[in-house]
Amino acid sequence: LAHQKLSVIRVQQLDSPKSKPLWLGWHGEQIPNLIEIVDLYLRRLTIEHWYRFSKQRLHWTLPNLGTKEQCDRWSDLMPMVTWELWLARGMMEDHPLPWQKAQSNLTPGRIAQGFGAVIAVVGTPALSPQPRGKSPGSKKGQIRNKRKRYPIVKKGKGKFESQKKKHKKDEISLINLNICFSYLLIV
Repeated sequence: LAHQKLSVIRVQQLDSPKSKPLWLGWHGEQIPNLIEIVDLYLRRLTIEHWYRFSKQRLHWTLPNLGTKEQCDRWSDLMPMVTWELWLARGMMEDHPLPWQKAQSNLTPGRIAQGFGAVIAVVGTPALSPQPRGKSPGSKKGQIRNKRKRYPIVKKGKGKFESQKKKHKKDEISLINLNICFSYLLIV
């Protein structure tokens, strides 16, 4: 992992002296040409909407999980839940709340809102819960481990030292886009 290439691209608008540079990273053997980079950057908007939907509607960041493995498993579920909503869109009917307008093309949020009706029709392979008596609980004298606590990281008021340094490498400008790109290769 330490020997993989990471290209850092600085994008800055040339005709505006007050514009701050935008730093982009590219991980891979060969960096695409600048036109492809611009296309990929513009495609990010659909991805950002998915992150917003996953965090707000699917509660991606809600659980307070204790370990990295638990966080990874929870994060692995988010794309699967999104695909499940997408696949259920053909089975869904719109059930708007009283203050919502009816929609002909259902959004992912509206599908998630009515997903309980799909679960009721499809059912579940799990058996219904059965009473099994009183749980024995923890054994006497068993010591429970507390969660590991980490120090609070507070945002600083100034810029970090690494941000103050100016990286001057090969600069390539696209005349038709009026953007300046510079590359910094980290190996």
